[in-house]
Amino acid sequence: MLGASLTLLALLIGFSFSMAVSRYDERKTLEEREANAITVEYERASLLSGPQAQQIRDLLAKFVEVRIQFYEATDEARVAPIDLQTTKVEDDLWSQISSVAAQPHPPPSLSLVAAGMNDVLGSENYTQGAWRNHIPIPAWTVMLVVAVAANFLLGASEQRRTTALLVALPLIISTPMFLISEIETPRAGVIRIMPENLIALRHAIEAHP
Repeated sequence: MLGASLTLLALLIGFSFSMAVSRYDERKTLEEREANAITVEYERASLLSGPQAQQIRDLLAKFVEVRIQFYEATDEARVAPIDLQTTKVEDDLWSQISSVAAQPHPPPSLSLVAAGMNDVLGSENYTQGAWRNHIPIPAWTVMLVVAVAANFLLGASEQRRTTALLVALPLIISTPMFLISEIETPRAGVIRIMPENLIALRHAIEAHP
């Protein structure tokens, strides 16, 4: 029973670790796509004539700042105000596109700028969904139950009562579980998603407004 429990636990830990790593990679990829979408739209805004072009660029620069705050927030209490600010900037961006479309003779480049704005708003939604996607609680529960059972069976079957052996298994089990929890909580701990591409984009906008 001990061997079967350890084998099952190894499978559960391996499966959970694979899920956590895939979600980590997804969050990193979406941050890169988000920065790329904003970069493209920032350049496309120059295709518009009049004050709307600069207004859209200014709002995109503000949007970059808000998105960086989202990634760098370490407290869940700060996320809700950041999300409200994000929605406000998104509404302002789309209002600028709508005002251009309401003109008697909108520029031909409007469709290209509008498509780019859709990419910007869509990439932000995908990122939000990826950050809400975690390993299900039942999976954690099963993994913890099997880990406790394996340790109990080891303690019951160990006749020599070697302290080092009884301590080694909990340490071995807790190490990968701790790593999984670190990857699964991007706002806390050591392993975090840093908005490197968005920060680079902010520097580029500041250098060439």
